[in-house]
Amino acid sequence: MNELIFFVQGSAKEPYKVTFQKKGANLSAYCTCPAGDNGQYCKHRFSILGGVTDGIVSANELDVEIVTSWLAGSDIEAALNDVLNAEEQFEIAKLKLSTAKKQLAKVLRD
Repeated sequence: MNELIFFVQGSAKEPYKVTFQKKGANLSAYCTCPAGDNGQYCKHRFSILGGVTDGIVSANELDVEIVTSWLAGSDIEAALNDVLNAEEQFEIAKLKLSTAKKQLAKVLRD
């Protein structure tokens, strides 16, 4: 098994411990932040998977490249792509909603 640990400064006084473990095609990620401890979406894990090194205080920022290389072909890759696609669609929907509201406001004044 391959394992990498990062300490990431979040909103708490003490940095959060973010752990990535790779066993074959399985990639697991854990974080000690409140969301991570509750098994919810955690921006600290997501950031590292996206190659972001901001907030890492454990002086192993270069190891982020290793984690991102583990992503390809992992069981997380498709789920992560689904999240990214959903975020993109959400931004498009927000723009459409804003445009529709502006149009509605315009026709209400005619």
